[in-house]
Amino acid sequence: MTESTMRDVSDTARWVAAFRAIESARPDALFHDPLAATLAGPRGPALASGTSMWPTVVRTKLIDDLILDSLRNGCDRVINLAAGLDTRPYRLPIPGEIDWYEADLPAMSAYKESLLDGEKANCRRIVVPVDVTDTAALAEFLAEATAGAERALVLTEGLLPYLQPGEVRALSAVLRRAPIRWWMMDHWSPAMLRAVNVILGRRLGTARWQFGAPLDFFEGWSIDAAHSTFRAAARWRRSPAPLWGSALLPDAGIGPLERSRLWCGVVRLTNAGWQEREAAQHEESAQ
Repeated sequence: MTESTMRDVSDTARWVAAFRAIESARPDALFHDPLAATLAGPRGPALASGTSMWPTVVRTKLIDDLILDSLRNGCDRVINLAAGLDTRPYRLPIPGEIDWYEADLPAMSAYKESLLDGEKANCRRIVVPVDVTDTAALAEFLAEATAGAERALVLTEGLLPYLQPGEVRALSAVLRRAPIRWWMMDHWSPAMLRAVNVILGRRLGTARWQFGAPLDFFEGWSIDAAHSTFRAAARWRRSPAPLWGSALLPDAGIGPLERSRLWCGVVRLTNAGWQEREAAQHEESAQ
């Protein structure tokens, strides 16, 4: 196994951090992450070498913007599952009163905290070691992380493709039962899953992608916002020139987005259970 091949899924966090560091050094950077190079460590540049970074960079920017939009629309808690080496509490203007929870495997959480020692986040950041594929442990964590929140948002950036469909279905069910308003994710349809494994399969090694599905896979959730990776990449001149025509396409692509097997992008889903609870509360208050 070469230094540019993923040894495990945790290596993908170093890979992504390296891409953020490269983007941050551009004069026209879409975002600035001064901590990314440190977190990527010595393996990060080797993992990133020779691979195309534009989908990851665009995903990062789209999620940045959608998180800030959620905060403007009343989000009062952010819960980042499989947070990896994300640094948004440090680099985004998150209001100081927001509680930002992070959950990841103990080894990843310990590595990250050792490198962030002495850095100050813009909001209250709480780190809890949790295996998010352990549904019982996840439910217990969510009970703590959502306590006192009225409009909580869960983020699963770069997580779902590495899970089995059954694990994604179980995760969705746990989130749906929790008092969560929104679920934000990067979404990859089946055709995009196959393309990634063909293009990057050797680089991904044991971290090859396992999950890709149309959005109607997520029962009990409705699409609140959707932004196409290809469209944004073309608008921001990050994708190859032959793909710049994607800037003319609608964000939702062509045809029903819920059933699309070709679309990829960033989506924010609304919990149907949360909507039902809110409607019931409004009805009680009106009586």
